Amino acid sequence: MSSGKGMLIAAPERWDEACFSVPAIRALVRSGLVGGLVCREEQEAFWKSVCDLPQFLLGEKTRVGAFAKELGDGWEASLVWEKGLPAKAFSKAGISKRLGPSCAGLGKLLTHAMEISEEPTVHRVRFYLNSASEMGIAVDRHEFFEPAEMGISPAQGSILLCPDSDFGVSYEWPLARWQELSEKLIKQSKSIAIACLGGGRSLGTQLAEKLGDQAEAIAPISFGTSLPLLASKQIVVAADGSLPHLAAHAGATCVTLFGPNDAVWKRPLGKRHQVVKRHVECSPCLSAKCLMDDRCQNELDVAAVLAGISKIS
Repeated sequence: MSSGKGMLIAAPERWDEACFSVPAIRALVRSGLVGGLVCREEQEAFWKSVCDLPQFLLGEKTRVGAFAKELGDGWEASLVWEKGLPAKAFSKAGISKRLGPSCAGLGKLLTHAMEISEEPTVHRVRFYLNSASEMGIAVDRHEFFEPAEMGISPAQGSILLCPDSDFGVSYEWPLARWQELSEKLIKQSKSIAIACLGGGRSLGTQLAEKLGDQAEAIAPISFGTSLPLLASKQIVVAADGSLPHLAAHAGATCVTLFGPNDAVWKRPLGKRHQVVKRHVECSPCLSAKCLMDDRCQNELDVAAVLAGISKIS
């Protein structure tokens, strides 16, 4: 693309998917094809840590017609990975080459539907990388997978615990196990902080209350502004949710407690992290609320989590 504004990319709306798309977007930016990025308002700081593209921000009150006008003319192509307002706005703005995966609800808004393959035993990051590969972009470069440069050195011996999951209550380990884990880490002279997300069962808030002045309570945690905090911690131990993916992006080393999700498919990016999981016959079910007895969480013991922490300490 030698003239015009280049390609306009719509970032995924979910935080975990946004993190998984980072290597592909870095590859596309490096290629020189991309001229702008559409993202949610709360993702602005996150995407600034990835690239310096001009951003078009989506708010709760954003409407398709007004946003299409805001985008303006001159875009040579667009790329979307999911249906939603950006795909509709790209179509309404008359972008002549509109790319994206061939899927229900999206195909009619595209001019170039892409058959992006995704094997069930391959990490989700490949879905995004394959879309860049379809355009002839080299994607397997080490720097595309590096954490963001936050310019913050983690405090030695610091551990951030996040018992809450924004994925649903079945993704959360029992509060009593979090308390036992915390007390053992405190005996090891670790500096403990508790991330309190709020909502749901508010396990972080409850854990902070039980530990009192033995741990620092950090509330409320906003995903959109959390990167500096996460970068300041040496280790993040978290329920499977958005936070461990953001922590991995910020450069922290993560121990993620998996339950109903598939760790092969959705683990945080990076080889330095640890996944702790109790294999049960009904997992992965991907359910936000267990239809049985929460056995994948209830059968995961503290010793297994401590072992995961010890591998990266």
